[in-house]
Amino acid sequence: MAGSNPLSHIVQHPIKQAEAHLGFLTPEGKITLFSDQVSMLVVAALLLALVVPRWVRRRRGGDALGDLVPSGPANFVEGICAYLRREVAEPSLGPHTDKFIKYIWSVFFFVLTVNLLGLLPIPALSALGPVHLGGTATGNIWVTATLALLTMGMMVVNGLRLGGRHYLAHFCPGPLWLAPLLVPVEIIGLVAKTFALAVRLFANMVAGHTLLAVLMTFIFSAAASLGASGGLAIAVPVVLGSVAIMLLEVFVAFLQAFIFTFLTALFIGMSVVFHHDDDHAGAHGETAAH
Repeated sequence: MAGSNPLSHIVQHPIKQAEAHLGFLTPEGKITLFSDQVSMLVVAALLLALVVPRWVRRRRGGDALGDLVPSGPANFVEGICAYLRREVAEPSLGPHTDKFIKYIWSVFFFVLTVNLLGLLPIPALSALGPVHLGGTATGNIWVTATLALLTMGMMVVNGLRLGGRHYLAHFCPGPLWLAPLLVPVEIIGLVAKTFALAVRLFANMVAGHTLLAVLMTFIFSAAASLGASGGLAIAVPVVLGSVAIMLLEVFVAFLQAFIFTFLTALFIGMSVVFHHDDDHAGAHGETAAH
């Protein structure tokens, strides 16, 4: 690790690549089919598909009421689900909460699992094998951009499905003669929301891991220049600081998953709920007119 670039522990390490020419998407003429970060995405998906369902099925048992009471990890999972539904989804999605709550839960637990997997010291095992293992997939802009594009798809598709022409009218909130100015601005706003969603998660995960990698590099650099005693003198405060930063990283993993989920619910709600309010406003207006 001494003398190595701290970013080498953050960037993607391709394992399987193929030749491809997709313009600016493949500047080196190659496309990555499998990498250390893709492997972590697969691990996260397997954990969520195979382990979490077993957790949430655990019940206290004993009688009919006990069969409804969660126990062990099920308490933790159901507590998070209940909080996200009550405090995040319902205020933004209103009557459409039941339509999107499964997507909201999936987004939170997937981002959280990937963030936490990135904190495991799996890359240290890379020296034992021919390939680089581990890594934080949410520190890859392509991963966060894909998640953000999924949310953008949910916004547009469900805005059209639930709002129809009312959703399209939202792109021109002023007089029709201002449409050439307002429509491009609203489209830019839609793209900006997606861009902010992707960059916020990517930047926060990269920043934390970069700081941790730089601090750990200090130990090896001090040992190389000052000897073993100098390295030990540097190691003590750096390790203590790294432990504190690691605990902060765990907090950031939960926080960033929550922020990404909160913004996802908010953006989807902005695409589907205001139509409901407009309809009610129109209905109230018609009632008052009568």
